[in-house]
Amino acid sequence: MHQLFLRHRIRTTLRHLFSKFTMIKYATAMRLGTAETEAILRRFLRTGPQHPAYLAFLELGRAVKTIFLCRYLESEEVRREVHEGLNIIENWNGANDFICYGKHGEFATNRLDQQELTALSLHLLQSCLVYVNTLLIQRVLAEPEQFQRMQKEDLRGLTPLIYSHVTPYGMFRLDLSERIEIEEPLSA
Repeated sequence: MHQLFLRHRIRTTLRHLFSKFTMIKYATAMRLGTAETEAILRRFLRTGPQHPAYLAFLELGRAVKTIFLCRYLESEEVRREVHEGLNIIENWNGANDFICYGKHGEFATNRLDQQELTALSLHLLQSCLVYVNTLLIQRVLAEPEQFQRMQKEDLRGLTPLIYSHVTPYGMFRLDLSERIEIEEPLSA
């Protein structure tokens, strides 16, 4: 009887250690970028969701989420940081909706090549918008009196992803032989 209990205890301990080592191995692989999270989860789900390492990851995820929620509720600074991050994401999504205004930011096709073309075009337009806005903002902030007027809150809220000065309707004249006069010409 004692030997059966001892064998069961050894098996349980070994399984527990194996799941810990497996967890450490996969967590390290994800941290180093040598394994995709989805690939690891697929591996666990192939053998069934009862794999000990998978269950350990679920529990770890719940613990991390609980710790974050406690910090969020306790600290005003964490809440402010989260809300600032959400505002940035909402601004980014608002810019997407603005640029793809004809379809309310939605991809209106099921064809993968058309979706890819729309996504790449959207990314290119957004990058151009951010680039031009960055040059304009730098030009304004290069003036000492304008920079001195900026408060800490103004600098924290400064973003090049603005589009209220852009009109999505009407005709656009594009002449690649002309430059936008954003920067002062360099004197020779």
